[in-house]
Amino acid sequence: MIITRRNALKLGITAFLTSLASNATARKLTGTKVVVIGAGLAGLAAAKQLQERGAEVIVLEAGDYVGGRIRTDMSLGAPFEFGAGWIHGPSQHNPVKQLADALDVGTFVTDDDNLEVFDLSGRPLTDAEYVRLDDMYDHLETVLYSPARSETRSVHDLLREIEPDILTDPLGIWALSTFFEFDIGAGIEDISARNGFASDTFDGADVILTEGYDQVFAPLAANLDIRLNTPVSRVYYDRSGVEVDGLQADYVVCAVPLGILKTSDIVFEPSLPEDVQKSIDRIGFGSVTKIALKFETPFWDTETQYFGVMTEPRGRWNYWLNYRTFSDENILLGLSFGRYAPIADNMSKEVMTRDALAVLRSVWGDEVTSPQSVLTTHWSKEPHFLGAYTFPRTGGSVADFTRLEAPISGRLFMAGEHTNFDYHGTTHGALMSGRRAASDILKA
Repeated sequence: MIITRRNALKLGITAFLTSLASNATARKLTGTKVVVIGAGLAGLAAAKQLQERGAEVIVLEAGDYVGGRIRTDMSLGAPFEFGAGWIHGPSQHNPVKQLADALDVGTFVTDDDNLEVFDLSGRPLTDAEYVRLDDMYDHLETVLYSPARSETRSVHDLLREIEPDILTDPLGIWALSTFFEFDIGAGIEDISARNGFASDTFDGADVILTEGYDQVFAPLAANLDIRLNTPVSRVYYDRSGVEVDGLQADYVVCAVPLGILKTSDIVFEPSLPEDVQKSIDRIGFGSVTKIALKFETPFWDTETQYFGVMTEPRGRWNYWLNYRTFSDENILLGLSFGRYAPIADNMSKEVMTRDALAVLRSVWGDEVTSPQSVLTTHWSKEPHFLGAYTFPRTGGSVADFTRLEAPISGRLFMAGEHTNFDYHGTTHGALMSGRRAASDILKA
């Protein structure tokens, strides 16, 4: 793999890397061989911890880059994050924040209240409407964060029964999409009313990494044997060892995205236990779609951090991040959520650009010029991912996530944000799962 110049000077932090190893009493792994499938944050965390304990580790990555759903593009002059864009809850207990602090990576603290919202006609909300929006958000939090209900009901089903007016109120529709569908990564028709909002969080306002999110995994990837463009098709395992596409090893860590586990791209021999496969099938894997539009000059208020636009259908480019609040680049980042995200994913770059510009012109009219540059994401169509992040789907349970944590036959270990219910859908959830898988091997 290639370490970029801007990361090279930050890799000499041996003491920090050593601290990634488990603090628990665990055996050394000298002479032990481990294959890790997937070079995302979970796979890298597992590989680094095992290597620090003396194991010979080979990381097999299907794609042509390291990082998985962390992928930064600097071509616009500021970081465009294809995947993870924020450190959520950047307290000192958050392991991703610990990585960023150790590397002295630049961060920008976001202010969710620095927001201007426009209605369906492009008119900015009045003060009274902002008060009503705040009250509605607080009320939705109270309703949605109560888990005492059936696992088979969706958030949409619940609201249709107890708060039907919210589903036809433009303010309510916008709040449900931008605050809740964005957070979970799926549509309210698919999110479990019981478990959809039952996960845990770290404290603190979310932060953006102003030099790029890809910097956080550089020390984890350093000096690992990472083999790019190496998709895995077969994993054989029994109580004596494993074989991964001809590579024999003592253990295997499977850190591929849930979307891949839902397919037959990787054949496990023997098949995964029935309860594990059923849990994989029940956990949801959603998408959030992004488009970055760079303009020659700004037509928006450059001091406003977020713009909300009420759109139809729900989830269509209704939330925009203004890059001028943390960079010198005239970039607006648009996002689509819920059931509109996979619709957007299926658009070509040209069609998506027209679709997003139409939303901007509903507010700023002819002031919206043609963009100089455009970058887009299509996570549900990416063959090595097939989605953005996991969510608790109707019909599933917390046990589905925790079941994926358990070692299989003492040789096969799962890692990834889909194995960590408390922090699913986050980079810190992925990082923690990789460390957990490594610790399980150390204790095997």
